Formats: sequence, structure tokens, C-alpha cells
Amino acid sequence: MAATADSIILHQYDISPFSEKVRTVLGIKGLEWHACIQPVIMPKPDLVPLTGGYRKIPVMQIGADIYCDSQIIIRELDRRFPKVPLLNASDKAIGYGLGMWTDRSFFQAVVAVLFGGNWQVDEAFVKDREALMGRPFDIQAMRAGVPLMREQLRAHVDTLEQQLADGRPFLLGDRPGLFDVDAYHNIAFIRWGSKEIQSAVNVFPRVLAWEERIKALGHGKRQEIAPADALAIARAATSIEVAKADPGEPNGLKPGDRVGVMADDYGREPIQGEVVTSSAQHIAIRRSDPAVGEVVVHFPRMGFLVTRQG
Repeated sequence: MAATADSIILHQYDISPFSEKVRTVLGIKGLEWHACIQPVIMPKPDLVPLTGGYRKIPVMQIGADIYCDSQIIIRELDRRFPKVPLLNASDKAIGYGLGMWTDRSFFQAVVAVLFGGNWQVDEAFVKDREALMGRPFDIQAMRAGVPLMREQLRAHVDTLEQQLADGRPFLLGDRPGLFDVDAYHNIAFIRWGSKEIQSAVNVFPRVLAWEERIKALGHGKRQEIAPADALAIARAATSIEVAKADPGEPNGLKPGDRVGVMADDYGREPIQGEVVTSSAQHIAIRRSDPAVGEVVVHFPRMGFLVTRQG
């Protein structure tokens, strides 16, 4: 079925661990979606017009609404498709907080062990990641630090093993939820490395069994879409986000204010636009581009900085 303004379009590439996180959510919810393959490194001429410069993967598009970062993508999927919720009685919201652990210190341990373990990358990839991170992407330093980072990785995976020690099938109970999604993408990323690196997981029997249960959930109903078709959908659509002021906004931001939004870790290029809505967990800004017309770009607040412009 051809994609429409109501379709879920995931701008991604298959080896992206954060895309794997969203694909797992789509599997848990059994949703139909369209994969739009984007380059691993810059330039990304079919992504930047949608996001205003945000270059990290994944990005979700539904019509003219563009969601940047897996955190806000998952929030929106849970809001739009609540029939199979990711949060339950055991997790009213803490899964999002746990995601800051799994996406940062846990993920960084995985990255260090993978890239320090003779994973082959070319010079273009290294230069791209240096530009993204704003610091050297030092493969030799990673290799020297592998023994230390293997200790860190072991501690992270052992935490999951302990959480599963009472025989529960999933990390917070009897059904898969957000905490499972947060943790699983790190295990999936390890599986793309060497057998030696994978041994960091293979010594944990409960984690292995849990991993198989997550894999069995699949990725939903995937179809493909060309980047040009995704841009055309955005150009023809209108955002569904309605302007609304947030009375609790700490810095008094209101609809129409010009702001810049950027990640607080890496990929810190500010994306500029006018506030449409904001809340404790979400900010949406309106911007335009000749390739797509007017779109509304959504970001999480946790892990992102918002500054006034002009």
C-alpha cells in the first residue's frame, strides 16, 4: 500500500541501533510502517529539508509532522497507537528515565568495545562522526581502552541479568515495555560485532533468553518508500499540531517565539523555528523549506536544550 499523510515513515538505515529501538516498538504494537533509507554519513539531502538541519537517525515523519530522536518518536507512537501501550502498572514513566542510562553510559560502552574491537570503518565515517561529536573519533584510543570498557559493558549487561533473576519474561513484568526497548537496542548493536565482542552477552543466560523473546516480536509490517516520495508527502500535508501555550513553561516560551533546539550531547547544531507547543517532555517548532513547505518539527525536552533566537 502506498504511503499517505497518515502513514508512519521512518527515516533510518538498518544498522542504526536507535532505529532498531523504534523498529522494536513497531513490532510490539504490530504497526504498518514505511522505511525510508537515509545515508549513514552526511550529506543527507533528503533528510535535512524535513528537520532543518538535524542529522541524527532515526527521524519519524507522519505527514508534515517530523519527530527527531527515538525518545519523542516512541512517545508519539504510544500516544497515537495506545491499544498496545509501552507503559503499564509497573512503569508509569520511569522507562523514559531508564532510557537516559541505556542511551548514554550503556550505549557508549557498547560503542567503545565495538569500534575498539577492530570493527572496520573508513576515513569518511571517522571524519563524519568527528564533525557530529565535535571531538576526535579516536579509534586507537578506543582500542587501548577496550579492556576497561569490557568491564563497563559487563556491568551493564549484568544489571539486566539481575533484573531478570526472578524468572520474569520481560524487564518489568509479564509483557514487553519501554524498558525492554531501551535496553534491547544495545544488545542488537553488539550482535553486529565480532564473535569475541558478542561473548560479552553470551555468558548471561537470562539475558540470552530475554533477547530471543524480544527478537520474536519482530518489526511490524515494513514497506519501503523512496526519499523523494516522503518529501512529496510532507509538501502536500499539513501538520496536525495545534498551537497551545504551556502555563508551566520555565522560561516563558509561548507560541510564535523564535527558538533554537539542539541536543545536549552531540549533534549540537541548533534547529531554528517558531514555537507551536511545549510541555515538560515535548517542544514543537514550525519551520519551512523550499523542498517541503511548512512542517512542524518535534523534539523531546530531556536531553535537548531550547534557546531564544532574536
